[in-house]
Amino acid sequence: MKRLFKILAVLFVSAALYFAWLFFAPASAYEGTNPYLYIRTGAADKEAVLQLLKDSSLIKHTGAFEWLGNRLNIWQKLRPGKYEISKSESVFSLVRKLRNNRQVQVNLVITKLRTKKDLAQLVGKKFETSANSFLDYVNNPDSIKKFGLDTSTIMSLVIPDTYAYYWSTTPARILQKLQQQHQKFWTAERKNKAAALGLTPEQVYTLASIVEEETLRNDEKPLISSVYVNRLRKNMYLGADPTVKFAVGDFTLKRIYFGHINSTASNPYNTYKNKGLPPGPICTPQAVTIDAVLNTKPSNYLFFCAKPNGNGYHAFAENETEHFKNAKAYQDWLNANKIQ
Repeated sequence: MKRLFKILAVLFVSAALYFAWLFFAPASAYEGTNPYLYIRTGAADKEAVLQLLKDSSLIKHTGAFEWLGNRLNIWQKLRPGKYEISKSESVFSLVRKLRNNRQVQVNLVITKLRTKKDLAQLVGKKFETSANSFLDYVNNPDSIKKFGLDTSTIMSLVIPDTYAYYWSTTPARILQKLQQQHQKFWTAERKNKAAALGLTPEQVYTLASIVEEETLRNDEKPLISSVYVNRLRKNMYLGADPTVKFAVGDFTLKRIYFGHINSTASNPYNTYKNKGLPPGPICTPQAVTIDAVLNTKPSNYLFFCAKPNGNGYHAFAENETEHFKNAKAYQDWLNANKIQ
C-alpha cells in the first residue's frame, strides 16, 4: 500500500510539473526578434485565432492554448490588433494578454509629407487598413466633412509629430487623433495672429507649406513669408516655384522652366498662372515654419531668389530691377556649376 501511495504521489507530482511546464514555461516557437500576432478585423474569433497560431507557428502547444482559453473564456473578449509574443511568452501569459486586450501600440511618425498619397502609404505600412483604403477615405468629401475640411485642405490637419495608435485603428480614428493635435496646436494666440495677417489657420498652413519648401533656414522663414504676404495684399501672383513642382508632380526638379509653368497653367496649384494661395498645402510644414508665418517679419520685399553660394540663404528685393540682378547672379552660378 505504501509503495502504491509513493507511485501515485510521483505520478501526481510529475503531472503537476508537466502542466506547470505546459502552461507557464516559455512556449514561443521562433528564433530572433520578438514577432507579432496580428488579429484582423472580422477575424477576432476562436477558429480564426487558433488557425492563425497553427499556421504561423508562433507558439508551441496550441492545444494547451485552446484548453486554457476555453476555461478562461477569452473568445468573447478577443479584439482585433497587434500582439507581441516575447521569447519568454508562456501559454498562460498569451491567453491573459489576449483576454485583457494588451495590444502593442503603433507609432506613426510624421515628418515631411507632400501629398495625401504619401500619408496613405505611410499609414498602409503601419496599420491594418491599406494605403488605398485610407486614400479613398481622405478623398471622399462625405467622409471628411466632419473635420470641417475638404479634399484639398484635409492635409492641414497634420502637425508633424509622433502619434500612437493601435494597429487596427480605422482611417476615421487616425484622422480624429490628428485633429486633436491640430486643435491643441491652434491656440487662441495663434488664431489671433492668423487673423491679424488676414488669413485662416488653413491658409496659414498652406502658406507655411510653401515657405517650408523654399528654405531650410528657420531664421529666414519669417522674411520669406513676408514676401508672399506682401504679394497677397497687392493681389500679385505668388510665383512660388515649389507650387509648380507640386503641379508637375516631380519633386526632384531643381530648376523651374517656362515649359513647366506653361504645361501646368490650368492647374490651381500653379501660382504663376493662378492668383492667391493654392487650394491646399503642398507639404506638411514643421510647427516652427507655421509659427514663422504667424510671426511674419514686416518688410517691403516682393521678390527673393537663392544666393549664388549654395548656403541655402536668399537675396531679397523690393523691385524687379533689383530682383533680376539677383536672379541673374544665381542663374550664372547654376550654369557655372552645371546644375540643371
